[in-house]
Amino acid sequence: MSQQKADYLDDTDIDTALDRLPDDETIEETVSNLEDRGFDVVVVDDAEEALEAVTAHIPAGASVMNGHSTTLEEIEFIDYLTEGDHEWDALPNEIWSIDDDAERQAARRESQTADYFLGGINAIAQTGELVAADLSGSRIGAYPFAASNVVIVSGVNKIVPTLDDALDRLESVAYPLENERAQEAYGVESAIAKQLIYRRETEEGRTTVVLVRDQLGY
Repeated sequence: MSQQKADYLDDTDIDTALDRLPDDETIEETVSNLEDRGFDVVVVDDAEEALEAVTAHIPAGASVMNGHSTTLEEIEFIDYLTEGDHEWDALPNEIWSIDDDAERQAARRESQTADYFLGGINAIAQTGELVAADLSGSRIGAYPFAASNVVIVSGVNKIVPTLDDALDRLESVAYPLENERAQEAYGVESAIAKQLIYRRETEEGRTTVVLVRDQLGY
């Protein structure tokens, strides 16, 4: 199933003022504030460069897991992880091959402690905070502590001025689009059930934010 933002954009009412490409000065200030809060930041120009940056960041032999992310779909990382020519231990391949529901759920929980956990984010405050939410917590559960390393990939369209704006973006941009996707993919509505405000990374080198100068993701 397609995971492109364009598939849902025409049928969804979002606040487009919180989904725009910022100017270079805004991006530079955001990067500086993220770094001040302990995040490593890589800025790339497009999806192809983003995929190159992410794959170069993960060493051979690492166990790798991802949370659901339209952005990871758009840069083609999901296809690369599950089908590409790499030397990682791709945990999704193992998990989704398990037939027993309880065993599969247990494996999903265990995968939160992967060597590298990748996902997206719903909003980035120019002041340096990251905001994300999901229904089950299967994505954001790994971000604060469980995974050894975290890689968050985001289009710069998710940058907004303040933390309050970031929380607003979650409600008025990310959720409506994700709700459309969930209904099409699973036949159920989504919800902002579990929410994370990632204010600071306290472990040096643990969390890397890859910012893409493009309109990507929710």
